[in-house]
Amino acid sequence: MNKKGLILLLSLFVLQLFIAGCRKANIVSEGQKILFQYDYMNYAWGFQHSGFIIDTEGNILEYNKPEKWNFPGNDNILTQAEIEENLQSCTPSGQKVPVNELQKFSKYIDNIAASKISARRRKGADMGSQIYYCFQYSEGNGEYRATIIKTEGDFESENLNFYSKRTIDWLKSIRDITKK
Repeated sequence: MNKKGLILLLSLFVLQLFIAGCRKANIVSEGQKILFQYDYMNYAWGFQHSGFIIDTEGNILEYNKPEKWNFPGNDNILTQAEIEENLQSCTPSGQKVPVNELQKFSKYIDNIAASKISARRRKGADMGSQIYYCFQYSEGNGEYRATIIKTEGDFESENLNFYSKRTIDWLKSIRDITKK
């Protein structure tokens, strides 16, 4: 092979590496719509239900006393149709999580989902519940598996994974921004 051929071959190889490196890093399943959720609910002094969802594009979608809302069951499963119904009850906040931040915390989901949750502890009364979730999506059956990262309020429990605290701090910072 002559020098020109070698240079051309190396150039094509470098170009291919560059193009491959620029592809969207798929951290989540292809059909997945949501990654994280913060949910607040309280029945003391009148019903309150609000929160936000972070979708796979980083959009922060808020809800406040939705007429119909689908909660994960005892099996922690929501169907794609139930997620779609919940998304219909949300309004865009106009705020978006930066791509690098979303990728960083999305990488933690599988580790968090594989970890245990501490036992529930009673902490108070009439404080309601604040639940922080992350979601895994199964393309095969179109179902989402919700994993509780942390519960606060009348009862508390937390996921014991190393990345849980970081993820909770991040979600709380988003919660604080959306409350303004």
